[in-house]
Amino acid sequence: MWGRNSVVQHILVYSILSNGVLEIGDTVQLRPFSQALAVQRQQEIYFGKEANYHPRIFSEPIPIPTFLIPPPYIRKYHEKPNISVGRIWIKGISASGVVHIGNTENVHAESRIDHIRQLSGQAIRPRTKVEVRRD
Repeated sequence: MWGRNSVVQHILVYSILSNGVLEIGDTVQLRPFSQALAVQRQQEIYFGKEANYHPRIFSEPIPIPTFLIPPPYIRKYHEKPNISVGRIWIKGISASGVVHIGNTENVHAESRIDHIRQLSGQAIRPRTKVEVRRD
């Protein structure tokens, strides 16, 4: 597995949040995991019972497909032992995101996000006007 070297001259990451990973070096196993509940409300109302919310999305098992055909045997020859990169600029890493410089043998990433939007009963009309003209 450890057949090549990764060479990066410069890396700039602006932010790493919520189980985000910046891994430099070789890794046998990566298992990033995160669960998030995001609520957007049109009006600022707090009902007082939101803390006991347990959606099914966080407890249901993720189906992992089984492959009936075994993977093919691959033999590789690397003419150059290095993978070279000049600069990497990253705005942000979040919610089980991984930026990895190096070799990895096994990766199992899981990110579950329940995003709820609560809008008021009034219809919101867009402020853009569309005209159709025939010339």
